[in-house]
Parts: sequence; C-alpha cells; structure tokens
Amino acid sequence: MTSKSPIALVTGASSGIGKATAERLTEAGYKVYGTSRRGVQSAQLPFEMLALNVNVDASVAQAVDTVLKREGRIDVLVNNAGFGVAPAGAEESTIEQAREIFETNFFGLVRMTRAVLPQMRRQGSGRIINIGSVLGLLPMPYGALYSATKHAVEGYSESLDHELRTRGIRVSVIEPAFTRTAFDANVVEPDATLAEYGDNRAALNKLLQDSIAKGDDPKVVAEVVLEAANAAHPRLRYTAGRLAGRLSLLRRFAPTALVDAGIRKDFKLDAVPASARPPVASK
Repeated sequence: MTSKSPIALVTGASSGIGKATAERLTEAGYKVYGTSRRGVQSAQLPFEMLALNVNVDASVAQAVDTVLKREGRIDVLVNNAGFGVAPAGAEESTIEQAREIFETNFFGLVRMTRAVLPQMRRQGSGRIINIGSVLGLLPMPYGALYSATKHAVEGYSESLDHELRTRGIRVSVIEPAFTRTAFDANVVEPDATLAEYGDNRAALNKLLQDSIAKGDDPKVVAEVVLEAANAAHPRLRYTAGRLAGRLSLLRRFAPTALVDAGIRKDFKLDAVPASARPPVASK
C-alpha cells in the first residue's frame, strides 16, 4: 500500500547529518527511508532503515527497487553517505586510497542518482539534494582528497541540474562548514605516511577536532535540506550555517590574494615544522 506522503530516500542516515535530515523530513510529513551499510532498524528512529552500500551496484539497485515496490515513487533523494581521510599531506595517500574515497563520496552519489532518475523522469518530478561542503568551494590543505571529492560534487550537481530542469527534476547541493558529527571518528588514516609530515598531521588533527566540537548542530543542515526539498523554485546552492555563509561570500567576492593569505594563516602553513628544519651542526 503506497503512501500519500512524498517519499524521501536518505543515504548515510544512521548518524550525523543523514540522521538529522531523515528525522526532519519525517517531521515535515515525508515518508522517509534511511540507509546505512548495516541497515539496522531501531525503535527509536521514526523512519525505516534499509541496508545499502553505495559502492555496490547491486546493493543500490536493491534498495531503490525496495522503495519503488512499496511506494511506487521517489520524490526526494538526499545523497549524504561519505567519509574522509584524516589530515595528511596529499602524497601520504596511495592511489588506491584516493580511489576509495572517490568511490564513496562521488561515484556512490552518481550510482544513487542514476538509480532514481528513470522513475523521476517517468513521474516528471523529483528533487536530488547532494550534501556537499564549503570545501567544494575552498581548498583544504592536508585534506586534498576530501576537498577534491566535494569539488567534484559541485560540478556534477550544477551540470546535472541544467540537464534535468525541463524534465521537472531539480538538483541542489548543500554546503555546510564544520558540523558536530562523528566525522572525525569515521575518517580513515592515510596509508602512506611520511615522517616529514608528522608535525603537520598532529597540528591539523587538533584543529579539525576543535573546529568540529565548535561546529553547527546537524539539525542546522537538516533544516536547509528541507528548505531545498520544499522550495517551489529551488536554488542550486544552499549554504548551511553562518560560517559556511561567510566563507562562501569570501570565496565569491574577496580578492584571490586575500583568500589565499587567510587560508595560510588559519592553517598556520607558513610556520616551519620541526621536521622541515635543517639539522643543527654539531661543534
């Protein structure tokens, strides 16, 4: 028996932004299916969880097919599933690790989008909402791979939105800054570490942990997702939170040299780490 409520599918909904989004959409009257790799259902969740691995074609097809068989439609897809690499120099991750993060953060999003689009085209309507980041607009020193995946999400989302508008389907990308989630607990360690970057890794790890602790509540992002889902004329980009808004404006309107200097200052990139200092000559 199909629901009269609009149907939303939210990936990575077991915690953080995904869970907050699934809960907020449910509160707003959506019938929500959340997903995670395990798909464990909890009585405390107001939405149903499905098992889904966005890296596996068959898993994606099965989850989408399950929703379509039950509901007959999918009105909103929220692509949230993803992970990061702990702060490290770009050369400290192998090509295999680089492929792994793109497989989930970008190609997983592409898989999900391709899976729902045939039904959305038949419906003549739909919303695809991709959880990006201000790091899709700004660089992240010692986070190059994660930033690269979010830059890819930006380009894909904008191109796709142009393709689909005349078919009644809109694409939006949400750009949060630091958010209080378990992101720092779920990152993978670089798999080709170099002693030369040891001081930088330690400093950036502390900066990341402090920034996440002071970040926005995931509910801030969830509220913006709901805004994009419900908008009669949705925008392509939505920032989530004050810091994200300020950084977006800075990137778009401030002189390049000013943005560059600010990044280097915030990340203390011009301080020479102990590992890079020349050895002191012995007497």
